[in-house]
Amino acid sequence: MMGRAQIICGDCLDVMRGMEADSIDAVVTDPPAGINFMSKPFDSDRGGRVFWVEWLAEIMSECLRILKPGGHALVWALPRTSHWTATAVEDAGFELRDCIYHLFGSGFPKSLDVSKAIDKASGADREIVGTWQPTGTARIKGNGNSGHGYDHGELRDSLPITAPATPEAAQWDGWGTALKPAVECWWLCRKPLSESTVAANVLRWGTGAINVDGCRIAAPGGLTSGGKPNGRSNPCFMSKDVDPRTERTEPHAAGRWPSHLLLSHSLWCTDDGCDESCPVAGIDRQSGSSRSRIGNPRRSAQPGDGYGMTATGAEYDDQGGASRYFYCAKASRSERDAGLADLPLMGVHPPSGDGRVWDIPGSHSTPRRNVHPTVKPLALMRYLCRLITPPGGLILDPFAGSGSTGVAAIQEGFRFVGVEREPEYVEIANRRIDATA
Repeated sequence: MMGRAQIICGDCLDVMRGMEADSIDAVVTDPPAGINFMSKPFDSDRGGRVFWVEWLAEIMSECLRILKPGGHALVWALPRTSHWTATAVEDAGFELRDCIYHLFGSGFPKSLDVSKAIDKASGADREIVGTWQPTGTARIKGNGNSGHGYDHGELRDSLPITAPATPEAAQWDGWGTALKPAVECWWLCRKPLSESTVAANVLRWGTGAINVDGCRIAAPGGLTSGGKPNGRSNPCFMSKDVDPRTERTEPHAAGRWPSHLLLSHSLWCTDDGCDESCPVAGIDRQSGSSRSRIGNPRRSAQPGDGYGMTATGAEYDDQGGASRYFYCAKASRSERDAGLADLPLMGVHPPSGDGRVWDIPGSHSTPRRNVHPTVKPLALMRYLCRLITPPGGLILDPFAGSGSTGVAAIQEGFRFVGVEREPEYVEIANRRIDATA
């Protein structure tokens, strides 16, 4: 395996307890969410909210110990249990700095059809009036209690459309129990500084700040326009080393200030266009195309200063939809299997090897070599690693999975150490990191 990266097979608590204090520059990790995802034992709630929070807080406390003062961590969470994650991170001693929201279009709703469930409970047969199938290459997986009448884990290319058979079912036709997942959270947190100022902490440890310029959102043409010399220009749109009170700022070649909103294209988007579920296209459909022009500052309808909006300071000369204000990452369909050519093709399944074949709704139905169920896109992980890691820094991922954080870290020029409990995933992670070399 490449010398700049290491994957350790074992329990992350045991491994981290043997690591030196104040030795890690950044933590980027995707821990379990506590929702019993795909019935996997690693994602159980561990006895309820209190016990799950205590479990993660103990792990994050070790992360805190080995992280350098001022070092940042990005910790993934689902909206449903993100408050558990935030509580655990804060209980461990981290300062919560922000929450990055990642929007995507490939989520698949996992909802109980209440009308079908009512008819099933009453033993009534529903009349088939048509069929439907999901977008693109997705297939539908039974969850055992949806009212569709097929088994847990069974895959279908399409499902019948049925009419309610009883008055009670007709009354609740169209009702369900869940929304379509389209957003995930990354809690941005920081170990308390050891020095009296951020500047002093950065000089001593190399940590305490985030890489703003390295994560700016590029504008069309690569440039953004500077602000007016009126003393009210917003510094997030400026180049450095200028005085906005006396001179016009030069264009910032790197683009706009990074936001805490990230967008990913839909799984089925191509270079020729976006799927209707794509959040990038959805935002642009709603906003329409507009040009950011250089001109007079926007003024409020309110008298006086207008609640601080007398001048926008945001003066660009570009055109497009609203999505251009946010970083857009798209996962390649070939990313997960890169470097795994000599591994057998398998279905996505629990690492316990109980013989059940799984597939992720909304993704390829064909077998694959990387059987980890929650592989993150490398463009996203590279962005997150770059945001919080100093040049040449060492990144830790205590829940390494199939190694996406490690691959991203190496591609960005960082060093990496990951911990993963399942040997099957350790092998996949090692091969993917080796291939990156």
